[in-house]
Amino acid sequence: MSIRPLLLQIVLLLWFPLASEAQTLGSAENPLRMMFVPSGDAQVILKGGQEIGQLLQNVTGLHFKTSVATSYAAVIEAMGAGKVDIGWLATFSYVLAHDKYGVELLLVVQRFGSPFYRGQIMVRTDSGIQDLAGLKGKRFAFVDPASTSGHLYPKTLLLSQGFDPEKFFKKNVFVGSHNAVVLSIYKGEVDGGAAYDGSRSAVAKTFPDVFDKVKVIAYTKEIPNDTVSVRKELAEDLKIKIREGLKNISHSPKGSKILKKLYGISGFTDLDGLFDPVREAGRLLNLNLGDK
Repeated sequence: MSIRPLLLQIVLLLWFPLASEAQTLGSAENPLRMMFVPSGDAQVILKGGQEIGQLLQNVTGLHFKTSVATSYAAVIEAMGAGKVDIGWLATFSYVLAHDKYGVELLLVVQRFGSPFYRGQIMVRTDSGIQDLAGLKGKRFAFVDPASTSGHLYPKTLLLSQGFDPEKFFKKNVFVGSHNAVVLSIYKGEVDGGAAYDGSRSAVAKTFPDVFDKVKVIAYTKEIPNDTVSVRKELAEDLKIKIREGLKNISHSPKGSKILKKLYGISGFTDLDGLFDPVREAGRLLNLNLGDK
């Protein structure tokens, strides 16, 4: 055999294993894609997501590319299409993603040591509105069609009291985030709105009088918290590394601080049965947002 074909074989043998290794999911050349929902200030979430990605890299050796979706539904569809590996999904978004695309639960978020939270309906303090009946003929803001605490559960609460939001309000709108709902009420752009039960605290640093100007008139039933979920095709070893890595981060001073700022997270737990009441609420409202 001449020297040239021999050299070519050696080059090919050396190159192909390196090329294959370079394309391994989780490598610097092919990072795991992690997407967050736009439930609050997009820039705060983007920065926090990048910091979580870096901390995860430090503890797992894996690489991550992070982004913030334009809507809750966008994360679901991106995971279904295999374009996102890890999604930080709102409660109902997880249920939809699981039912439609087999997206798997990795962890459930804890806040204040609990895997549950509530939605709340708010109005301006000077509006004269004291209860849900007082919202008749008013302007009302929801978060996003796939937001559990900012749409699904508040809407279920209204219907349980005999108030059909499609007929009850003069106008109802989706404003995209929990912060935006609070600020829409605060600024008088709407008369009332629905968001999660810590939503006023999230804007209090910028608007310190928000607790004086915006009050709560009703709470929903308890809701299982948001999730960290993965597309079903993701390798089991990667799921384990990511799950354990996030738990590790949540117990560190730096990671704990970042998670709290990101989504008010105090820790994680592993439970899927928590979501059965959410599935039932979705069925009762005949909601299927996967096509929206």
